[in-house]
Amino acid sequence: MRQDGSVTDALDPDALDPADMREQYRTMELTVADLAPEPVEQFARWFKETAASPAIHEPNAMVVSTATPDGRPSSRTVLLKHYDAAGFVFFTNYGSRKGRELDANPYVALLFPWHPLARQVIVTGRAARVGRDETVAYFRTRPHGSQLGAWASHQSQVIESRAELLARYGELAARYPEREQVPVPPEWGGFRVVPETVEFWQGHENRLHDRLRYVRDTPEAETWRVERLSP
Repeated sequence: MRQDGSVTDALDPDALDPADMREQYRTMELTVADLAPEPVEQFARWFKETAASPAIHEPNAMVVSTATPDGRPSSRTVLLKHYDAAGFVFFTNYGSRKGRELDANPYVALLFPWHPLARQVIVTGRAARVGRDETVAYFRTRPHGSQLGAWASHQSQVIESRAELLARYGELAARYPEREQVPVPPEWGGFRVVPETVEFWQGHENRLHDRLRYVRDTPEAETWRVERLSP
């Protein structure tokens, strides 16, 4: 431990100290007047710009945070597959940790970490399963190998080894060769996150970031208002 109380890595004297890392963000001011009337329209603007940036790998990658009914949180990276005025959609095994937690506690947060652009989008809301027809339609667009993978992986369950996973995949590949239709696993499907708040974060120097958040006064309200948060 240092004299100032911070802890260093005793095994590696050359270890980097996160406290010593600094970056000054330099971007244009984000004002309420810059925003679209609806948060999904504003998300579409930023998503288009992000997807066009070579600095961003997988712009649809988002951190999905869930919690158990007694408040124990968990997070993981998931790919956004669709968004519109009704919400943000991703797919998973319903028996996975996030699937089980969302079934028990539908409150969820999504974070899009577009750090090279000094931008983030944070969505909070409630998740609900999408209809089976929507799940089947999306599943049919997945590559053949990904369809097999959805069957092979009992997501979040403990397995003995990677060899066990590969063996299951091999059995499925033999049963459903390329160009043969793979049925949709019954425990696999989508969640739609219906937003209650959507925050657009843009970084600035000296931690004076812009944080503009769309909120509804009531869950039933059709219109959104925007509030500025202190960074």
